[in-house]
Amino acid sequence: MLPRLALVPGEPAGIGPELCVRLAQQPRDDCRLVAFADAGVMQAAAAALDLPLRLLDEHQDARAPGELCLRPMPNPVPTRFGQPDPRNAAAVIAALERASDACLQGEFDGVVTGPVHKAAINAGGIPYTGTTELLAARARRDVVMMLANDIVRVALATTHLPLRQVADAITPPALTRVLRITHAAMRDDFGIADPVIAVLGLNPHAGEAGHLGHEEMEIIEPVMAALRDEGMRLVGPLPADTAFLPQKLAGFDAVLAMYHDQGLPVLKYSGFEQAVNLTLGLPYPRVAVDHGTALDLAGKGIADPSSLFAAVQTCARIASRKSTS
Repeated sequence: MLPRLALVPGEPAGIGPELCVRLAQQPRDDCRLVAFADAGVMQAAAAALDLPLRLLDEHQDARAPGELCLRPMPNPVPTRFGQPDPRNAAAVIAALERASDACLQGEFDGVVTGPVHKAAINAGGIPYTGTTELLAARARRDVVMMLANDIVRVALATTHLPLRQVADAITPPALTRVLRITHAAMRDDFGIADPVIAVLGLNPHAGEAGHLGHEEMEIIEPVMAALRDEGMRLVGPLPADTAFLPQKLAGFDAVLAMYHDQGLPVLKYSGFEQAVNLTLGLPYPRVAVDHGTALDLAGKGIADPSSLFAAVQTCARIASRKSTS
C-alpha cells in the first residue's frame, strides 16, 4: 500500500497553497496525499493559477490531474494573497497539530509542511519559534534539523539561536544527543547501513589546536571519541571552510554543522530549489520546503514548486522504507 501523507500548506496568504495546487496537477504513484487546509483558500489559489482543482473527501482516491483529497481546516477570516492575518494564526497552528496527531495515531505515515509566517502567528497571540519545535513538543521527542538536497545533507547542532549563545549551547550531552539522532536517521530513514558523518569545528580552522578556541579540544573531540568507541564513523572536527569541497563531500553521508549559518549557506547555494528540511528523531517522517512564505510572490503564479515536489518525494520514500523495515 502507498504511504498516506498529510500535506499542510502553511500560511494561507503565502505561496504554500498555490504550490499545493501545482502539486495536485501531477499524478502520484509513490503516496496518497491529504491536504489539511481551508477549501476556499485552495480554490482561490487554483483560480489565481488558472489551474483545475477538485477537492475530494479524504477517504476518496485522487487520481486525475487537479484532484486533491482534503481534511477541511477552515480559517476564521478570508485570506488575501500577500497579507497574513493574525486572526488566522490559530487555524494555521491547528492544521500542523492535527496533522502531527494523525501521524502519531497511525492514521498517516508522514507529514509534508509548507512555509509558515512566524510573525503573524506570534501577532495572533501564539508563542511560536518554528514548526520543528512544535512537532518535537507534540511528539515529546528530541529532534535534529537537517536540510538536504542531492549534493549534501547538513544537520545542525544548534538551530535558531543568536550567535552569542551558540558556544554555550554546544555541550557534551547536547552534541552526543544530536550525533546519535543523526546517525540513527541515516540508517533508518535513508537506509545507509554504516553512515559516515563529518563533524565541523565551531571555530575558524577547527580551533587551530587551541589557538583559535578550545571548544574542539574540550567538547567536540571527546564526544566524537566516545561515540567512535560505540561504532560510529565520525570524521573531524573539520574546518568549515574546506569541509564542503566536492572531493571531501564525496566521502561523507552527512555533515554536522555547529550552527545555522555555518552549514546552510553552502547547502542553499549548491541547490536551493531542490533542498528540503527534515526533522530527524520524530516517530514519523516530516519533510518541509526549504523556503519562506514569499508573500511578494503569492497569487502571481511564479513561485517555484521544486522544493515542495522534492519534499513529497523524500517523505514518501522515507515512509515507504519505514513501513517495510
